[in-house]
Order: sequence, then structure tokens, then C-alpha cells
Amino acid sequence: MSSPQRNGIAEEAARLVCEELLIDYRSAKLKALQRLGLPPRTPLPDNARVHEAVIAYQRLFGGEAYQKQLARMRAAAPKLMRLLAAFSPRLVGGAVNGAVTEAHHLQLHLFADQPELVDVFLLERNIDFETSERRFRYPGGREENLPVLSFDYQGLGVDLSLFEQDDLHRLPLSPQDGQPYQRLDLAAAERLAQQA
Repeated sequence: MSSPQRNGIAEEAARLVCEELLIDYRSAKLKALQRLGLPPRTPLPDNARVHEAVIAYQRLFGGEAYQKQLARMRAAAPKLMRLLAAFSPRLVGGAVNGAVTEAHHLQLHLFADQPELVDVFLLERNIDFETSERRFRYPGGREENLPVLSFDYQGLGVDLSLFEQDDLHRLPLSPQDGQPYQRLDLAAAERLAQQA
């Protein structure tokens, strides 16, 4: 498949992510195939290409709404990280790299030898949350399902992924670009918020 065709699919998938508020890149790529009238077996671009196209699309067309959403997420992150300081929070995801829409949540990685400690911490502060799991992939192919706690914070959706304490320096791969997650500590998150 030609590179221009792959780029076209990536750009259409990015448009769908941004305009239709899709979060899953795979479903955006499949929907892009339909919109472009391409056969279902057409090779798809990788997530990294779609990820880059989402950032480019938002910078070009997102306008003030995009800038405000990104600034809100980046401003809220240090406040939430200070609240959760006992769990060595690290900011990850769209708030870091700019690939966000209104549908995206603020994402933090937390570290505790007993994930239940985070549950208790939130409950003691009357923070209602929902629990789910997310699959994380590591270099070398190992995969692991980890608990995720989700709640609203200052009008933003938040996802807390709970890792063991030893995982602080063991980086899983981001599903968006296949690279190790870029994890920002509080000081780096504060600098990012000031830039916004």
C-alpha cells in the first residue's frame, strides 16, 4: 500500500477522533476505511501515524476550544498529583503530548504495593469512582491487566492506573505510538501547566 494512501487513512481517522470524539484509534481507522470507500482488507497505518495526525489536526483546526481543553487538563494535573502525592503520581497521555479532545481523560499512573490503599484514600475523601482494568504491554511482549479507577475532577474525567511500587521505573508501551510512556513527575507537570 502506498504511503500517501496510509497517510490519507491516518488523516481521516484523526479527523474522526477529533470531530466524533472517538478514543480508540483502531475503530477510527476502520471507520476511516469506510468513509474513504476502501476495501476492509486495506492495510492500516500504525497508531503512531494516527497519533501524529490527531495532534496536527487539533493544532490546525482545534482552535480555542482545543487550547482551553488542553490548558484545563494541564492546570488540573498538578493539583490532583499533589493530592495523590503518597502514590508517586506520574502524568501520562494526551495532557502530556497534546493529543486530546473533549472525550479524553486526564491520565495518571500511581504506584502502591497494595492497590486497595488508593481505593481507601479516595473513599476517605468522598471521591466516588468506578473500577475497570486496562491491559498494558511492555517491551519484550509481556502484557499485564492493571486496575484503573475513574472519576470526575473539576469537570474533567480522570483515569488512575494502579501499578506496583517496583513499576515506577519500568515503562509500559503507549498504545498510541508504541513507545514507552512519557511519565511526568509533579515538577515536570507544573512546568507544563505554566507553559499553557
